[in-house]
Amino acid sequence: MRRPMSIAPPKGKLGVLTPGMGAVSTTVMAGVELVRRGESVPVGSLTQMGTIRLGKRTESRVPKIKDFVKLAELKDIVFGGWDIYTDDAAQAARKAGVLDGSDLDKAEKFLKGIRPMKAAFDQNYVKNLQGTNVKKGKTKFDLAEQLREDIREFKKKNKLDRLVMVWCGSTEVFMRPEDVHKDLDSFEKAMKANHPAIAPSMLYAYAAIAEGIAYANGAPNLSVDIPALETFAKEKGVPIGGKDFKTGQTLMKTVLSPALKARMLGLNGWFSTNILGNRDGEVLDDPGSFKTKEESKLGALEYILQPKIYPELYGKFYHKVRINYYPPRGDNKEGWDNIDIFGWLGYPMQIKVDFLCRDSILAAPIVLDLVLFLDLAQRAGMRGIQEWLSFYFKSPMCAPELYPEHDLFIQSMKLKNTLRWMMGEELITHLGAEYYD
Repeated sequence: MRRPMSIAPPKGKLGVLTPGMGAVSTTVMAGVELVRRGESVPVGSLTQMGTIRLGKRTESRVPKIKDFVKLAELKDIVFGGWDIYTDDAAQAARKAGVLDGSDLDKAEKFLKGIRPMKAAFDQNYVKNLQGTNVKKGKTKFDLAEQLREDIREFKKKNKLDRLVMVWCGSTEVFMRPEDVHKDLDSFEKAMKANHPAIAPSMLYAYAAIAEGIAYANGAPNLSVDIPALETFAKEKGVPIGGKDFKTGQTLMKTVLSPALKARMLGLNGWFSTNILGNRDGEVLDDPGSFKTKEESKLGALEYILQPKIYPELYGKFYHKVRINYYPPRGDNKEGWDNIDIFGWLGYPMQIKVDFLCRDSILAAPIVLDLVLFLDLAQRAGMRGIQEWLSFYFKSPMCAPELYPEHDLFIQSMKLKNTLRWMMGEELITHLGAEYYD
């Protein structure tokens, strides 16, 4: 047994700031309010409903995670955010159409009190959206400074002790890392020069880190996934995570593909298509934003199946992803997969998956868990990339010399072992040989 980490207690109020106050963030806000009032149950949240095994199986120690580690309580959470539209959270939630009217009626008073601050927004990065609730500034650095001031004002007004920021905004156009992203000095100069490689999501990430608050990126944007901000986060003692919430179709991929590899079953092709009609679907109707999402969704299979190691099984598989904007579906997304596999002696077989999911219903508990775990990491003095939170992301961030771990089961073990390690408990290997000695 090792000594547990020194973790500051979660005293006082925890602020949660979301760039983007649309379907995902308002679903989180309404849900947390209903749960803390005893009106509903936080299904899908590991921090609220999950358990963790401690010690040997024979010890029968299986506490809830929230009772095992020092997490902030839901009653202490205060929400705020930015958006390009002026709608308060109640209006935005009704327009999103995720939750039933009866649930929104219960949370109406609470949601109406959450009004968006003016957003740092540039339509060049999200072609299919335009709004009026937008900041003005001569440079991108000026906009970042305005965001920092928003953070300070929000903290002061609500008498907060700590904050976490989670990007719940739209997918920006596809970008690759450039020289201006290599270090903080180059990045700040580029902000002051209005360089096109500095996207709005990066301004929020910079502002969060500069103010010493944890940041998670729920979209496939580069955002905080650049050397300048990764180093900045380490220097400021800030935990960061990303990117792109792992909700529907990719969740299924990171469950099914490990099963294929575990049984050494081959793959000829994997065709994925999605139809959805929410704001996310509208944004992804633009080829630039779709390219960003496509890159995020394509990566998992390559890393899990390791075609260079298993060329006979996975060396030639064909992978195609499509996303189609279909307004009648709203937030109720359909992810359809056709998987062509082969088995013994090369005989072909197929798997069909039709996941009729609710995008924001799957994303909401992810946001809550990331908020509580990042706050825990901050209080424990953990800084920089939090790879143990890869469980929640389509394109997990990791150290430059590593490849990202996409296998959901390995990610789950990594997350729970990190919690055990933090609390000084024995890590679980599942070897179990001691039971048969």
